[in-house]
Amino acid sequence: MRMEDERKKITEYGKLLKSSGLTNGTSGNLSILDKTLGLVAISPSGMDYEEVTPIDVVITDLDGNIVDGHRKPSSELDLHISIYKTKKDAVSIVHTHSMYCTTFASLHIPLHAVHYLIANTGTDNVPVVDYKTYGTKELAVGVSEAMEKYNAVLMANHGMVCCGTSIKDAINIAQTCEWIAKLQWNCFCIGQPHILSAMQIEDVLEKFTSYGQGGTGSKGYTVG
Repeated sequence: MRMEDERKKITEYGKLLKSSGLTNGTSGNLSILDKTLGLVAISPSGMDYEEVTPIDVVITDLDGNIVDGHRKPSSELDLHISIYKTKKDAVSIVHTHSMYCTTFASLHIPLHAVHYLIANTGTDNVPVVDYKTYGTKELAVGVSEAMEKYNAVLMANHGMVCCGTSIKDAINIAQTCEWIAKLQWNCFCIGQPHILSAMQIEDVLEKFTSYGQGGTGSKGYTVG
């Protein structure tokens, strides 16, 4: 079985997406890129994460051709491939329909620096990309263009997508986005939150480089 380790991680972290409330049922998707092989392991289309096993995970090349696996790949395969071609440091992509991120995506309101932990995403905001029908090349192009500058974006009236240097990193960014979105929602319920400046978030990003015990590959807090 090709990319056995990556397939196992897709099943493991897919279950985590569901148990942590980032998605439910069959919504969302996740993938891992092997840069050396030029192959992508991606979750299958329309399967409950609790039922997915490593053999169900689909392996494709960067042109979207299936090279291993008996299942149909995620409907957002083009989205994943387009991001990988744009973000040269991306090794994993996570797409969710988490409640608070999707709420702001449907309001067409970006996530702001209502808390310094937004620095986990690498910037001081998470922008909203214009609505395009799910699973289309138009959506893939629009999102990948926006992600030239960002590691996470909201897709209007759809959800959130992010990328990381590992699947653990990508999951942490997804969890951060949902936590920030929930906090932002709570702030708006009371009043207008004070938004930290880009310079203040730059200071946080600098401190993140020396956070923790070192040698772990982490560049910020773990949210989940």
